[in-house]
Amino acid sequence: MIFERAARREFAQAAAGIGVVLLAILTSSQLIRFLKEAAGGLIAPEAVVSMLGFSALNFMPILLSLTLFVSILLSLSRAYRDSEMVVWFSCGRPLTDWLRPVLKFALPIILAITVLSSYLSPWANQSRLDYQQKLSARNELSQVSPGVFREIKKGQRVFFVEAMADDASRVANVFLASVQEGQLGVVMSNSGYQETAANGDRFVVLERGRRYEVAPGTPQFKIMEFENYRVRIEDAVTEPAERAARGLPIHELIMDASNKARGELLWRIGLPVSALILAMLAIPLAYVNPRAGRSANMLVAILIYAIYSNLLSAAQSWVAQGKLSFWIGVWAVHAMMLLPLVFLFYRRIAIEMPWQRKRS
Repeated sequence: MIFERAARREFAQAAAGIGVVLLAILTSSQLIRFLKEAAGGLIAPEAVVSMLGFSALNFMPILLSLTLFVSILLSLSRAYRDSEMVVWFSCGRPLTDWLRPVLKFALPIILAITVLSSYLSPWANQSRLDYQQKLSARNELSQVSPGVFREIKKGQRVFFVEAMADDASRVANVFLASVQEGQLGVVMSNSGYQETAANGDRFVVLERGRRYEVAPGTPQFKIMEFENYRVRIEDAVTEPAERAARGLPIHELIMDASNKARGELLWRIGLPVSALILAMLAIPLAYVNPRAGRSANMLVAILIYAIYSNLLSAAQSWVAQGKLSFWIGVWAVHAMMLLPLVFLFYRRIAIEMPWQRKRS
């Protein structure tokens, strides 16, 4: 039908623009965060792109849900402002006729949200944890960023390197502080290089520097000058990343009876269900009252979305903490949001009735 094709085309055009804008905003904010962490030495610079990809897959279900809601809302609001809705109503098209094109447009997006939240986002979460463990298992020198003080071995060593070659083969202006046998040792050197022993052990050979040894709590200290000073580079010992509930695919969550798994399952079920309810809510919320201003309906829509999202997050948290039964939390929030949906539809249909009577 021409009516449905025109409506879906309008929704798709709005969704494309809104989706690109939201993706750009979220990606930019995450990129700034990861670049800041890389500059601070918390993550390796080469890990920024991978972490950004994992993060994008993680927030994609929420982004799609928000895009769906806003695109329908803005498209129908424009139709109200341009008096297109008045034309449709006068032609005998009630507000409920918009449910069909809205659902046809929304169902593929809801299916994508379901697949993402069930499998791809959990995979991205677990892959991110595994990647972080892999990075933390690198040797000590690989974890050091030029110009940043870096704690190694839970604070037992502190490295500072002012400059480093791209392959980390040479370093310049090195500061190393470590605690050994109750004594604090500080080594300062102008330059150094990596060396591999016959048995495979790796060392940083510092050249032309000084070592200070201080016994904490006493005035005793030693100063030694050296031409070469070897510091063994130790590989970090890490355990495999623990599989948290957020990293489990949905079929494993269903088999897990723990509270955390149930809370995560509630969240994943809630994402596509909330997207469906929000898509239908956008139909009556799109009404623009010229007397109340063009943005009044948008403020109400934002408020409803925020309440819905916070209630869903609270239900997940309560189920994960054992404060709420899963079988109550999985439907209670959505049932609460069906009430304004039914009320708004009833209110808008009651207002449209004069158009129907006038036409008859």
